[in-house]
Parts: sequence; structure tokens; C-alpha cells
Amino acid sequence: MKHILLVEPDESVGNILSHYLSADKKWTVAVARNAQDAIHAADEKRPDLIILELAIPMHNGFAFLHEFRSYSDWAENPVIVHSHLAKEEARMSKSWKILGASEYFYKPHTSLAKLKSSVNNALSS
Repeated sequence: MKHILLVEPDESVGNILSHYLSADKKWTVAVARNAQDAIHAADEKRPDLIILELAIPMHNGFAFLHEFRSYSDWAENPVIVHSHLAKEEARMSKSWKILGASEYFYKPHTSLAKLKSSVNNALSS
């Protein structure tokens, strides 16, 4: 069974996504509310995929992704950005793509089905 680490500071959003993604029993989902908790969770159980909000406490998502990628064990893990930061704002630095995130979903405009499809594709390869 594949394991997803969802880095999401908003408890409601984290609960909704976690419940939705784990409903069909194809994956387990752990939720971390900040960068420090995410690193700890990844140490405890290596994720097969990370879904990352860029606006996280105790780091920003770009710094977290850079740090995460610096660990050799996690350098190749797929990452999907799911953020409330406008894509145009995130595109200014393009750091999310340079650091290996495969897709960028803007929260208010992304359906759960589309995100789940992307997760399925990332974990199938």
C-alpha cells in the first residue's frame, strides 16, 4: 500500500483531503501541519508522494521542498503542490518546479477528483 504525506496547515482542508484520498483504501495518508512535523512524519514512514501547501508555518513551502529534496532518500519522491497561493505568484520564482514538483493545483479551483487523478497517476508510475 502506498503512503501519502499531506503537508497542510489548515485542519479542515487536511481532514477533507485525507478522508477523500484514503476512502478507497488504495493509500494511507498522514497529515502534517507544518514543515517540522512533515520532516518528522517522513522519517517515521517514508512517503511515496507528498502533497504540499506552499504557505506552511515554520518554513515556507519552497524552503521545505528544498530541504526535503536535500535528503538522498527523498530526492526522487513525487511532489504535488496544492496551494492557495496564486499560480502566477508561485510562477514568479518557479522554485516549485525547479525543485521537482510535478504539478501545481490552485486550491479554490481544483476539484477533488482532479487532484485524486493526479495522485493516482503519480503513484502508478
